[in-house]
Amino acid sequence: MMGSGKSSVGRALAGATGWEFVDNDALVERATGRTARELLAERGEDAMRDAESAALHAGLSLPPPVIVAVAAGTVLDPDDRARLAAEEPVVWLYAPASVLAARAVGSSHRPWLDDDPEAWFERTIEERRPLYEAVADLVVDTAVTSPDGVVEVVLGMLSAGG
Repeated sequence: MMGSGKSSVGRALAGATGWEFVDNDALVERATGRTARELLAERGEDAMRDAESAALHAGLSLPPPVIVAVAAGTVLDPDDRARLAAEEPVVWLYAPASVLAARAVGSSHRPWLDDDPEAWFERTIEERRPLYEAVADLVVDTAVTSPDGVVEVVLGMLSAGG
């Protein structure tokens, strides 16, 4: 989810491993010349989701090892969930709605948060929880774990063969 720390953790993990890091938002913008917010406003949610799906495919097509920060809504698409489930490891960076709302509010590229951010996060987490759980190999609560702590947890999982 936005505000969970995908970019911060991704960059920190890339620094610790030397692996390439790509962010879904950056891939969308590079491919379309527009941010997700702009795509949503100009072409609608379907176009934005299609661009996010294409960005996921592009990120997962890079030569491994690579760290891909995935747009939170990609789990809504069954094909994207299958792509994610086929990759290892998939880490779900979880945080409660109140934490996500506090972190994410004010970012101009986050169109869903214009009205009641905490309520949006609560609804969205409830809706997507089973989808995230279905693809995640590891869940880390970023409300209580720093980006460096998440990196330690992920590195520990990788060294254990998971």
